[in-house]
Amino acid sequence: MGALVVFALVAAALTLFVTEWLPPDMTAIAVLVALVVLEPYTGVPARTSIEGFASPAVVTIVAMYILSAGVESAGVVDWLAGRLAALTGGDEQRLLAAIVGTTGVSAGFVNNTPVVAVFIPLVTGLSERYGISPSNLLLPLSFAAMLGGTLTLVGTSTNLLASDLSAQLLGRPFSMFTLTPVGVVVLAVGVAYLLTVGRALVPERVHPAADFTEEFDMDRHLSQLQVRESSPLVGLTVQEALEGGVPDDVVEAVADVVDAGESLPTEATVEQVLAASDPLDIDVLQIDRNGESFFATATDRPLEPGDVLTVRGNRQAVNQFAQTLDLRDLARESVTADLLAESGHPGVLAEAVIHRESRLRGRRLADVQLRSRFDVTVLAVRRGDEIIHENLAAVELSAGDLLLLQTPLDEVGHLQDEGYLFLTEGPPELFDALDGGPPSLDAAAAVPLATLLAVIALAALDLLPIYIAALGGVVATVATGTLSASKAYDAVSWNIVFLLAGLLPLGQAMQATGGAAFVGGLLVDAAGVLPPLALLALVYLLTAVLASVITPAATVVLMIPIAVATAAEIGVAGFPFLVVVTFAVATSFLTPIGYQTNLMVYGPGGYRFTDFLRVGGPLQLLLCVVTTLSVSVVWPL
Repeated sequence: MGALVVFALVAAALTLFVTEWLPPDMTAIAVLVALVVLEPYTGVPARTSIEGFASPAVVTIVAMYILSAGVESAGVVDWLAGRLAALTGGDEQRLLAAIVGTTGVSAGFVNNTPVVAVFIPLVTGLSERYGISPSNLLLPLSFAAMLGGTLTLVGTSTNLLASDLSAQLLGRPFSMFTLTPVGVVVLAVGVAYLLTVGRALVPERVHPAADFTEEFDMDRHLSQLQVRESSPLVGLTVQEALEGGVPDDVVEAVADVVDAGESLPTEATVEQVLAASDPLDIDVLQIDRNGESFFATATDRPLEPGDVLTVRGNRQAVNQFAQTLDLRDLARESVTADLLAESGHPGVLAEAVIHRESRLRGRRLADVQLRSRFDVTVLAVRRGDEIIHENLAAVELSAGDLLLLQTPLDEVGHLQDEGYLFLTEGPPELFDALDGGPPSLDAAAAVPLATLLAVIALAALDLLPIYIAALGGVVATVATGTLSASKAYDAVSWNIVFLLAGLLPLGQAMQATGGAAFVGGLLVDAAGVLPPLALLALVYLLTAVLASVITPAATVVLMIPIAVATAAEIGVAGFPFLVVVTFAVATSFLTPIGYQTNLMVYGPGGYRFTDFLRVGGPLQLLLCVVTTLSVSVVWPL
């Protein structure tokens, strides 16, 4: 009965992970609560259920987030990225080799998410400069970061979690370099694939050197309108128009005129017009006057006859807007990214992706009010191969959505720092504003690097447990001024911490109730006459597929007890099966939703969902063979 209850909880958790009705971390906590409530069946008491928050894996993950942030804040990764740009000279093959090689090695010691975060704008910038499609580089970038995570214990959070489970189930935790012999082989084979077969399979979804307006197909959604002397806009600022406060009866009256397609009387104010014309889905972006340009949401200059307004909206809405406000439609003037980029005002065009932990995820643009709060205007949303131009206020944002923004330089940092979105492409001054200037490396960078290396050395030499060494590194990071205490706490992805800690009791329940042994027996029965090595490969494939659909953390918690039980059923060593699950989870390439870095490059690369299967499928099968054989050689069955 207990195993059935646990299986029901597993099924419910998998459903929630796939549908994302609840955030994954909240699903994990819900599972933890359910296990305790159903203790007579699950065998998980209250005190045991929360032990995950103090597990060595979770504590080490928290510390490594902070240590990685210290290295990143010192500009080490930025400097390295800049050096690569200078050394490759625009040759696509050399650039690809430099990106995957550097990312793969770096991700073995620094959390791969910030590494990819730094490289995405570098790659898109170099792509534009040298006429290379960013699609050719971004997917290999993500895959290389995943491959590098298999090099060491701290390469990815699932390695640490697997080590914790190995200690519980087999009394054999990982050391710092336990996975390295196989990890080196996996990285080498993966990089070779990405530079040869993978390069040929990666689709060119974004045209080389395409500007933002071309990339987001904005040619029919950006227009210019000239203010006539008789326009009711004359003498008013755009800011006044956006402040609101229009009586409902006035708005309704003006809306009736707009709907009828008639011109407004001259005494009508721009505030009334814009309030009434919201249904037209129009945004004013820029004002041009006598060779000068002004950012529409920030300027306090009253509009004058002859001013040219750059607006976002479809042709029908723009025509109606122009007729209503007595504006001249400059239909022959095309609006390009260069026209907006070379404006001289603080507004710039940029791309940003909605990441899995974004505060905007699941919310409508109308509810977020980016324009009124941050002076940020969303011009379009790319979702896979679909581009949304109209009725943007009603769009509910999802993880992986790519947004085309017009944003001021002095505000954009708030959006990224406060977890709204992640900027992927824009002018160099945009990232200089975020990073505090162009990347450079000085003597101060030696402190976080030395701290990280000391932590790795202490753990590798077994002088201290990894979690104690890492916590000591956190103290050193704050004590030396590399990070303030508040920034250290901010560097931790607490949702990942709650996800891991919440799921650990589920693995314990699977083991305690016999559920893992039952599934292991079914796996053995299904395998039939397969030899142990073939069964090991089957476990790898099942794990990789599952990790590509739900979170890697959930997969490792579910599959490791099953893998160990399967090994016990056929009378072979459990450690090779546990290690194979660890590698399969860390290298789940089949979808953009299984791994965070895949989701980060999904929008900027313009990829389709199936592109990950197209490129990642052959690599997954190749690594199934390579990993299975390598594991069986290093740890014989």
